[in-house]
Amino acid sequence: MTFAFEKLEVWQRAIVLTQMVYKTTQTFPKEEQFGLTSQLRRAAVSIVANIAEGKGRYHQKEFVQFLCVAAGSASELSTQLVISSRIGICSHDELASLNTTVGRVSRMLQGLIRSIREKANDRKK
Repeated sequence: MTFAFEKLEVWQRAIVLTQMVYKTTQTFPKEEQFGLTSQLRRAAVSIVANIAEGKGRYHQKEFVQFLCVAAGSASELSTQLVISSRIGICSHDELASLNTTVGRVSRMLQGLIRSIREKANDRKK
């Protein structure tokens, strides 16, 4: 069974991002298992989960609300990646690759939010 959210390119990219985060954090020190490793993974999963949950809602306004939460989680993830790099547990190459993907997902989320809001405004006219 295929769900509607699986067809969204932003969801597909966010899945790839989540996979990247899990792969990167596998090399983090054991003492970070309940710290940054857990935080990074939760933020990445939150992006994907909120896109899916929002798409499953009945009203577009609710979908936008969940997309906004996903965008917030992307910002959280980006901040955690900077911290990981600054304390030396994430390489600059890994950070660059992850930040590129986070940035792309964030822009896609913003574009989708804007598109949905514009369509809603057009219907009101």
